Amino acid sequence: MLWHGHEMPVVDTHADSLLAALKGQRHLYEASQEGQLDFPRMKQAGHKLQFLSCWVEPEFKPERALPRLLTFVDQFYTEVEAASSDVVPVFDKASLDRVLSSDKIGVVMSIEGSEAVGTDPRLVRVLYRLGFRLMSLTWNERNALADGAGEDPGGGGVSRAGRLIIQEINRIGMVLDVSHLSHAAFWDVMEISQRPVIASHSNCRALADHRRNLTDAQILALARHGGIQGLTFVREFLGGAQDVDRVVDHAQHHLDLVGDDRHLGLGSDFDGVEKPVTGLEDVTRLSVLADRMSDRGIPDETIERIFGGNYLRFFLERWSDFNSNT
Repeated sequence: MLWHGHEMPVVDTHADSLLAALKGQRHLYEASQEGQLDFPRMKQAGHKLQFLSCWVEPEFKPERALPRLLTFVDQFYTEVEAASSDVVPVFDKASLDRVLSSDKIGVVMSIEGSEAVGTDPRLVRVLYRLGFRLMSLTWNERNALADGAGEDPGGGGVSRAGRLIIQEINRIGMVLDVSHLSHAAFWDVMEISQRPVIASHSNCRALADHRRNLTDAQILALARHGGIQGLTFVREFLGGAQDVDRVVDHAQHHLDLVGDDRHLGLGSDFDGVEKPVTGLEDVTRLSVLADRMSDRGIPDETIERIFGGNYLRFFLERWSDFNSNT
């Protein structure tokens, strides 16, 4: 993204745009007036790295979750191959380095809810080989691995099978996503995971008391664990005016609380919302958010870390010790 006269790499760890392509509503390789994100608009905006979430709809769970997830894989590669002159899949440090040194856009597959895995660590390895690099244990409901945020208040934690899956995620170099976990399951992950984790799309509960947001204690624990919180543009998770300035409020709360600007990023949830946040109608409007942060006194260096620098450091470090799926 061109901002203040220079290129600022933008990383976003959560968008649901691939589901729209899978449902035949549009293709991501074609410019569209529908939805909030596609490859041409990403290129126009100077967007650099996008995680595309694969969310298996409730009607496929649990028995048909794996076949449904595999159709996302096919759709992902269909979209990427059709835009191969501009877009490349990212699997590891080497492929991310190639994106950063070129004018191409990088895209990564992520799993939102692990019903397709069941309780079998071998399937984590299979999905890794297919290209997935980020995975959450749950969506909102309970499954065999853990309880989701939809079970709160009073939701349970991570199961014995879930512990084994976390250990496998750690071992092979996938990244664990704690967004959507119940309160108890979040704290179990903090105890179990030997690697830093992220909350790909969660805001601050101190500003919007929603069970999908993180408490101050969770935000601090995530930072101490070396992780990153991804600011999200979901109206219900913002509270207040539900506009671009409210997103800045959540950013400022995190920065004031943590006292360190290395643990905050972006997780827009583009195409996962029915009504976009005012001022952030699609990916081409991200510069508006950067300008508002600057207007509010957040230093340029901090804004650059939030918009991409923190996640780039995180994933380059995380993937540097692991081979790709090829």
